[in-house]
Amino acid sequence: MIRALIFDLGKVIVPFDFTRGYRAMEGLCGLAAADIPTRIGATDLVIRFETGLISPQDFVAELSALLGLQVDYEQFCSIWSSIFLPDTLIPDAMLESLSRRYRMVLLSNTNAIHFAMIRERYAFVRHFDQLVLSHEVKAMKPSPEIYREAIARAGCAPGECFFTDDIAGYVEAARKEGIDAEQFISLEKLQDDLRARGVEW
Repeated sequence: MIRALIFDLGKVIVPFDFTRGYRAMEGLCGLAAADIPTRIGATDLVIRFETGLISPQDFVAELSALLGLQVDYEQFCSIWSSIFLPDTLIPDAMLESLSRRYRMVLLSNTNAIHFAMIRERYAFVRHFDQLVLSHEVKAMKPSPEIYREAIARAGCAPGECFFTDDIAGYVEAARKEGIDAEQFISLEKLQDDLRARGVEW
């Protein structure tokens, strides 16, 4: 029997588009939007940030230097968080109803800047009993440690947890830890996956 529901954040609850941020940066540095992810991806800067090994202020300073970006901290945070779209993929009402029946855990590879914006702009966060965030627990999916932390926060056996993530490899890593997990493809598939397990909302 499922007692806890573990949800990924990006592209499961909140849709995002990194190109929105790259386009906003393009006019503020000497790089084309298409070249920015390549420049960032050649470093370990984002990984260090999302595992809590670097402060937001140092991250902004290093990334601005890397890209030749001329913005202050607040401007950067606004640009960096512009990737998120306003309408959630899972209705708030569904999450609220689930939260009355099951323990709710949010499990996300994220960073301090992005999650501060998520808290500010989206009401659904209040439906979660526990937040397992990579920058706080200093581990990222698909590392076993982050799933074990989610299981501990769920307060039940791994097999009593249902997890959904849009990335197949992260789903498979969860299954290796004994979690019942399915890839998020659409709201309709998620609802079917939950119904198949007797989960009600």
